[in-house]
Amino acid sequence: VPANSRWDDLASFAAECATAPNTLKVSNSGTGSATHLGALMLMSALGCEVVHLPAGTRRRNATVLSGEADAMFAPLTGALNLVKARRFRLLSTLSSERNAVIPDVPTAVEQGYDAVFELFRGLSVPNGTPEAVKTVLADALAEAAGSEAFMKLAREVGFTIDPLRAAEFDALMRSEDAKVKAIMEGAGLMSAPSGG
Repeated sequence: VPANSRWDDLASFAAECATAPNTLKVSNSGTGSATHLGALMLMSALGCEVVHLPAGTRRRNATVLSGEADAMFAPLTGALNLVKARRFRLLSTLSSERNAVIPDVPTAVEQGYDAVFELFRGLSVPNGTPEAVKTVLADALAEAAGSEAFMKLAREVGFTIDPLRAAEFDALMRSEDAKVKAIMEGAGLMSAPSGG
């Protein structure tokens, strides 16, 4: 939210939202994007009905700064510089635990709302890639992710580094796919497959 926002936490946002449904505007990176899905999940947990603005990654921050949107969902890396410049104030994260870069910002769960939607990245290879090649890539990625240079960058921009091996990442993807499907179905973003 803007640094001068009238909301100090999720409860104050939810309280206003409850008295004026579908009037607050929440910006995200685009329909079906991770930031849109996170917004849908949190708004459901808050019991809020808002207007979602699929502004795109480049415009998302500007919509809040200009007043076009009341709030936004963004990865920390997309908002941290404006938080540091005191242009934005963070009400919450949707992570499972507090981020060390912003330790004073509580999670939604800490504030009493069941919403965890963490953004993550991974590397995939085509089916049939030889195990030896996958092992070399996995080892190189683990080494790079643990390097001091990468860890320093991560701390500066707000990344949480938690390298996973292939089996762990596969399990995470399956779990997150189920979560995303439930969010999208709940929001009416998925249609039934056509028969044929």
